[in-house]
Amino acid sequence: MKDQIKDKMGTTGLIFNEPLLWEKGSPGRKGLSLPRRDVEEAPLDDALAGDGPDFPDLSELDVVRHFTKLSQWNFGVDSGMYPLGSCTMKYNPKTNERQASIPGFAGAHPLLPESLSQGALELMHDLQGYLGEITGLPAVTLQPAAGSQGELTGMLIFAAYHKNKGQQRTKVLIPDTAHGTNPASAALCGFKAVGVKSGPEGILLPESVAELMDEDTAGIMITNPNTLGLFEDNIRQVADIVHQKGGLVYGDGANMNAAMGIVNFGDIGVDVMHLNLHKTMSTPHGGGGPGAGPVCVTPELDPFLPVPRVVKDGKVYRLVEDYPLSVGKVHAFYGNFSILLRAYSYILSLGKDLKTASQYAVLNANYIKEKLKSHYHLPYDRPCMHECVFTDKHQQEHHVATLDIAKRLMDHGFHPPTIYFPLVVSGAIMIEPTESESKETLDQFIDAMGQIAREALECPECLHESPQFPKVRRLDETAAARNPCLKG
Repeated sequence: MKDQIKDKMGTTGLIFNEPLLWEKGSPGRKGLSLPRRDVEEAPLDDALAGDGPDFPDLSELDVVRHFTKLSQWNFGVDSGMYPLGSCTMKYNPKTNERQASIPGFAGAHPLLPESLSQGALELMHDLQGYLGEITGLPAVTLQPAAGSQGELTGMLIFAAYHKNKGQQRTKVLIPDTAHGTNPASAALCGFKAVGVKSGPEGILLPESVAELMDEDTAGIMITNPNTLGLFEDNIRQVADIVHQKGGLVYGDGANMNAAMGIVNFGDIGVDVMHLNLHKTMSTPHGGGGPGAGPVCVTPELDPFLPVPRVVKDGKVYRLVEDYPLSVGKVHAFYGNFSILLRAYSYILSLGKDLKTASQYAVLNANYIKEKLKSHYHLPYDRPCMHECVFTDKHQQEHHVATLDIAKRLMDHGFHPPTIYFPLVVSGAIMIEPTESESKETLDQFIDAMGQIAREALECPECLHESPQFPKVRRLDETAAARNPCLKG
């Protein structure tokens, strides 16, 4: 079985073992030389210092080799294709990193006065304008530190808008194909999440929304394209239904990377929308942050945006807080500036080719969908947007599950796609190639997935034992969850 995939991206080559740092080194070993002291040595008060941390004694070479070996165990988007559906692990062009490291930006303290921050303020002001133009929603805040906080900000705006109108609304409609954080964002703002089932084609039906929308409902949160990778074709009719009842339409813009330059969300009835800059504008993703989730709104909702606001006063840029209807501040200072800078660089680099990026993302996903639908069950056989969703229905007949397929893919040198999400599809395999990947890489991925499908027929037990080649073999995930090992 190993011989069958020896020409793939995975390898059985030299893989270093590496113990914990506490298991390396020797007492008295040092990795640096301190300068000669010009004061007398004085012992610390043991009552204050205690026993001190148990640091291992290591040489410089010990430390360098330790972290170099650990880095070789990692996999990232700079290493290979990272087809996580709904997460958009796209390549981050290195020019963005270069702009973010410019000393005047990287070294600027957030408490500098406006007179010494004109360049940074101008950048933020212009970025707001670009995001407003891209979405079709001209009023923008850059403050939210992630997509989830952007959702929260959007729901705060919902609440502030209805309160300003003297209305007490208690519910928000949330489709079953929305992102999982949507209900939590609504609940944090005092709304009850009311589920809306999607239709047989995987999209919302206007009649389903009309049945639930009433004067007690603040609005609807729609992920578009939704988590099935499908565009909500009925969005205009749904928006009209919600607006007729005095509600607002929230557009979860996490999947905007499929629609840049193609869809004007203001024109199709969206009132509030957040963007995940790490998903659409190529800023770094993962590792615990930082991130950015700007929120774009219609002119009518402009007064409710967070403060301070970046405004241009003649030739001077200022931060202004005098907006009495504002929902307040949602982040310290003014958001995660270096992430905003990277997005600004990405937009200026591509310009009108932002549309081309979205077109390639959609093309790549549809290419994978068409090539693999003869191997894997495709619950919605229609053109997709930036991602496609398969299931393990065909493989289950041979006792092979989605998890087995994902683990086997690691033997081929690919990071597995998102699995078992969205929840509306049983055994989901959610694949998003992004626009970054070449046809050659897509073909390698398709070949690997095709071979795994054949293995499920011919040697299902081989998949149960995968992965075979990585440093760490398949883990007992149930035992790990119940009895976590926190050593080190």
